[in-house]
Amino acid sequence: MTHPPSLATADEIRTYFIGQLNLALRRPGMFGNEGGLRMLITHLLFVERQPEAWSEQQRAWEEGGAWSSMGVTGALRDLVPDRSYDGTASIYAEFARRRGWLRPDRLLGRPEYRALRERVRSWVSEDRVWADVVDEFGAPSLLFGGTNPLYGKTLAYLGEEPEQPMVAFHLWNGSTPGTGSSWPPEHEEPLLLAVRSEGGDFRQSFAFTPEGERRRGELARTAG
Repeated sequence: MTHPPSLATADEIRTYFIGQLNLALRRPGMFGNEGGLRMLITHLLFVERQPEAWSEQQRAWEEGGAWSSMGVTGALRDLVPDRSYDGTASIYAEFARRRGWLRPDRLLGRPEYRALRERVRSWVSEDRVWADVVDEFGAPSLLFGGTNPLYGKTLAYLGEEPEQPMVAFHLWNGSTPGTGSSWPPEHEEPLLLAVRSEGGDFRQSFAFTPEGERRRGELARTAG
């Protein structure tokens, strides 16, 4: 008689979902985009016996302006014309970090993080590209969206202290395939549109490059 296999423990299930969430944050398109992130998070919260934390986070996003009828994605797309989900993933990563789930590739030391925070808003007063961000601030703590330069992505930087806000650089390289725009994009690498600092009012947390302001204006005209 065949005996049923023993089931994974709660700790093993939690570890598995944390690993899957970290993969999904980095490549959201491979995991169902925002819906997939939400599913992994609600599963983790169920395992941790705190399912109410999701509703609380959703309310906090809504109050801060980071939630819409299309979730976080809709709120973000009102500001940057990114049709992918890497920017959305960076916002979900902030919640994952507060829960102790996030596994960054590196953390910035205090002097490095302080220098980034002091300079970044003036630094984005000029147009920049992907290589400029890495040359100036080093490899990111997290890369959302993969390494292909034909696609947009978000680079996030985290300090060693948990209370230090995440700083996210939103890069764009034209519309994704299937949207009616020409493909591949005309740019050799993604353009920086905006830098976002975690916390506070969502719209006020963005600092735009000149290119980002131009694209933001196009969005407003289209919506109008």
